[in-house]
Amino acid sequence: MKKLFILALMLCVATLSFGSEADLIIPEQVHNWSFLHWGFLITILGFLFGMYQFMKVKRLPVHKSMLEIGEVIFKTCSTYLKQQGRFLAVLFVFIGIVVACYFGFMTEQSAGVGGVLMILLSTVIGMLGSYGVAAYGIRMNTLANARMAFASLRKQPLKLFSIPLNAGMSIGVMLVCVELFLMLVILLLVPGDLAGSCFIGFAIGESLGASALRIAGGIFTKIADIGSDLMKVVFKIGEDDPRNPGVIADCTGDNAGDSVGPTADGFETYGVTGVALVSFILLAVPDTMLQTKLLVWIFSMRILMVITSVLAYYINNVISKAKYSKSEDLDFEKPLTSLIWIASILSIAVTFFVSYFQLGNIEYNGIQYPNLWWQLSLIISCGTLGAALIPEITKVFTSPKSSHVLEVVKSSHQGGASLNILSGFVTGNFSAFWTGIVFVLLMFFAYMFSGSFEGIMIYPSIFAFGLVAFGMLGMGPVTIAVDSYGPVTDNAQSVYELSLFEEIPNVDEQVEKEFGFKPDKEKSKYYLEQNDGAGNTFKATAKPVLIGTAVVGATTMIFSIILVIKNVLGIDPATVLNILNPYTILGFILGGAVIYWFTGASTQAVTVGANRAVEYIKNHIKLDTNAPKKADTKSSVEVVKICTQYAQKGMFNIFIAIFFFALGFACLSSPEGIGGKEAVSLFVSYLISIALFGLFQAVFMANAGGSWDNAKKVVEVDLALKGTDIHDASVVGDTVGDPFKDTSSVSLNPIIKFTTLFGLLAMEMAISESFRKAAPYFGLVFVIIAIVFVWRSFYKMRIDSKLEDIIAQNKK
Repeated sequence: MKKLFILALMLCVATLSFGSEADLIIPEQVHNWSFLHWGFLITILGFLFGMYQFMKVKRLPVHKSMLEIGEVIFKTCSTYLKQQGRFLAVLFVFIGIVVACYFGFMTEQSAGVGGVLMILLSTVIGMLGSYGVAAYGIRMNTLANARMAFASLRKQPLKLFSIPLNAGMSIGVMLVCVELFLMLVILLLVPGDLAGSCFIGFAIGESLGASALRIAGGIFTKIADIGSDLMKVVFKIGEDDPRNPGVIADCTGDNAGDSVGPTADGFETYGVTGVALVSFILLAVPDTMLQTKLLVWIFSMRILMVITSVLAYYINNVISKAKYSKSEDLDFEKPLTSLIWIASILSIAVTFFVSYFQLGNIEYNGIQYPNLWWQLSLIISCGTLGAALIPEITKVFTSPKSSHVLEVVKSSHQGGASLNILSGFVTGNFSAFWTGIVFVLLMFFAYMFSGSFEGIMIYPSIFAFGLVAFGMLGMGPVTIAVDSYGPVTDNAQSVYELSLFEEIPNVDEQVEKEFGFKPDKEKSKYYLEQNDGAGNTFKATAKPVLIGTAVVGATTMIFSIILVIKNVLGIDPATVLNILNPYTILGFILGGAVIYWFTGASTQAVTVGANRAVEYIKNHIKLDTNAPKKADTKSSVEVVKICTQYAQKGMFNIFIAIFFFALGFACLSSPEGIGGKEAVSLFVSYLISIALFGLFQAVFMANAGGSWDNAKKVVEVDLALKGTDIHDASVVGDTVGDPFKDTSSVSLNPIIKFTTLFGLLAMEMAISESFRKAAPYFGLVFVIIAIVFVWRSFYKMRIDSKLEDIIAQNKK
């Protein structure tokens, strides 16, 4: 750590005399648009909506035994989150030094001490924003899980749908409103010459927070999940048997990976996509009046989408009550699907309506652009439609009712775990193909309409791609809500079992007297299992949307790097950034290599940690008939410590390698290196490769994992074959899918965005006149450091068992 800190300081000294050409200055006319100031009121109303849903869930009835388990899970989650907060502070040292040097000395006009402090403050606020919404998500979900477990005892499945959805909408609306409020503060209250830089700092901060929380949470949750699940095969015990010390850790992991990670990730995705578009408008649109109108339009869309998401939620509630209020059985996927489509339709309608009034009379250089409003609306609507279509495509491969998932189940009957795993691989590959085709169609359609506004900006196709990503987030609160639905349903099952509710003396009479209904325990288990399957499906549907916005949005941010190259080096990017340049090919290969290393490193951390957790659980599980059937707090805490240890160790190796790869490859792209000006293509193609390889790797892994997960649910719920050979095979397949869907795949989203954002600063350093001669030498040092951490990510994360001991144990 000390050596790395000294190296960062050396970089700081080396950049004292850098110069920059990319100034992001917000036009003063933006402050005159009173509509944007109404955005503060909308966000405050959004906060109130979120708190109303919070209190609504908190006031729901819950049995004491379930409430106690919910609080244990929350306290364990809080301890984990505090440790992650301290870890984030360490990582911020690296980023803070580079951000301070960049904005303090590398820009053409130094921001000064006050300006640098303000930008650093924006970075800290961005990081704290990711951390804060993650903490809120944990509190909301751990309140909802116990109440949902208790509500399952009533024969009212619509209530079981409402509780996790209310919790999810609270998180989604709060998340978007916090993001929007902070961005409006920067836009309207920070001086225009600093606001653009503060946006970049803010985006880097939230990207740092999301990367750390997503990766570490993904590693933690799957160590615990695998450790807990394998006990079902080894000891033939139930799903959430309280005697299994891994169950509490698994519940904590459900929140660390499926609540903390996605919430921080959603916060970052929403912000980074907006910052990318703000940067594009300021760099690619020459006229300040046009800049102002487009900025106001972008923020107006975001303000109004909060309203449409809440409105869609209430409309869907009315429809759901009319259709399902008297039903004792409910396909939980149906009302979730209708919510997504209602939100999509409302968002598209509002986009066209508002765009007509704000962009209907655009004129530039004496030329009228009467069609601009509906063309831009159509492009955004491509993204909004995509956010509804992509979940439908994903359900084809991950829903318990899909033919692909049933194929995984069938393959397990004769082929056991081997064919189960192979069938899941097939599902993931097919899903990546069709999801890729959807992205191509959406982006091509956007490109076709982008040529019509070529006269008002440069590279209009890049703007169109950015708007597609922006449109995908148009119903952000709903997307986050259906993603947050999953961890509540997953934890509710565990809370029910851990509470030992069924073993409490006279519990039926107690509930009937205290709460006014007679509990139905058998139906309760069926509801919880079925709803968990729906939660698994919709967790899977949100992942391609978030990774898609990362990839499409990254193209917009890469544009900023291309402009820096053009302005600083005075070259036409088209002459260098092409496939005939060998450095372009080398950059593509490097990006793919890093993606595959990252996938292996994150999975290795899970593998080693799970091995240690399984070893501990086997040695401390108490299954003798005389042992009390309840959770052993001491053993459970120890499993949580194992998960945290390997999560942080794996995260540190990964993040430092990603950090120094970005610096190293950028510096090796210096025009003073052996490749001359052609070398600048290396880093740009590296970033593009990271995005494209990352997209397909993430979709493949996420949907393969989702199919394995729900294949297990089909075996357990629909076929009622728990404890059989086919169940054992499906459990093994699910443990393979765990790090696929909840560690490696989901972590690629923040990695893509962090690399692209940080890459803007790294490239600026590499091509600055006073540093470009030394840059290749620094680049070699940085790449060597990255390789050291690549080496550490395996050779310092290996299973420590000796083969001799394994032989001896298996001969007993």
